[in-house]
Amino acid sequence: MPDRYAVIGHPIAHSKSPLIHGLFAQATGQDMVYEAIDGGAGPGGFGRALAAFRAAGGRGMNVTLPFKLEALAAADEASQDARLAGAANALRFEGGRVLAQNFDGIGLVRDIEHNLGLPLAGRRVLLLGAGGATRGALLPLARAGAARIVIANRTATKAEALAHELAPHMGACQVEGGGPDAAGAGQAFDLVLNATSASLGGEAPAVPAAAFAPGALAYDMVYGKGLTPFLKLAQAAGCTRIADGVGMLVEQAAEAFAWWRGVRPDTREVLQRLTVPLV
Repeated sequence: MPDRYAVIGHPIAHSKSPLIHGLFAQATGQDMVYEAIDGGAGPGGFGRALAAFRAAGGRGMNVTLPFKLEALAAADEASQDARLAGAANALRFEGGRVLAQNFDGIGLVRDIEHNLGLPLAGRRVLLLGAGGATRGALLPLARAGAARIVIANRTATKAEALAHELAPHMGACQVEGGGPDAAGAGQAFDLVLNATSASLGGEAPAVPAAAFAPGALAYDMVYGKGLTPFLKLAQAAGCTRIADGVGMLVEQAAEAFAWWRGVRPDTREVLQRLTVPLV
């Protein structure tokens, strides 16, 4: 009988995870099935779905919105990335234990360095937003060697608190937080990451043209929305290197697959299948 895996979220019908993991399983010869589970909008839905899936022999789950915080809380053991992000996007079941990981930031870094060809060592990074996406990205960016990270958020105190909280874990990477004006002040960045939800609402975060250094990469963590307002803003500022988050999606999925199955799939074919031109 094939091993069972799933992605859980609400809503979930739009998820690309079953397609991605199905292609990974086929390419690596793994005997497994992968499904999508809707945890529902009501209280307790995630816990009930998790218990039912484990009772039916499930081996692991990907977790997407809005259940990443609940997934971490349900874990018996969590990685440092998951603990510091305050959220888990992957679970593995071993006997009676639930293990939790957060591969979002790892997938982001892998996409930037390996797929988009931007080594992060010594780079200056601007992170827009101070929510869960930013929390998950900070530690992997620091591990990759980013020299300096500035968090710019609509509410300055939230960005400042996040920078203060994670600074002891960032090694040699300098991190600071502030309000929208933190993206300006004459600073230029090699990588500008939009980790806000602005693109989902057809809005663009406030970023001055001077924030994009020559040759900078503008990266919107949202995917499948084409040329988002943030990416249009970057292009108008003269930025010629732009990307959305589809590579991050695929690479974090590959990390979870490797964690579950012990083999990391080649992501190139899946990326080619899911990537659409940013126009």
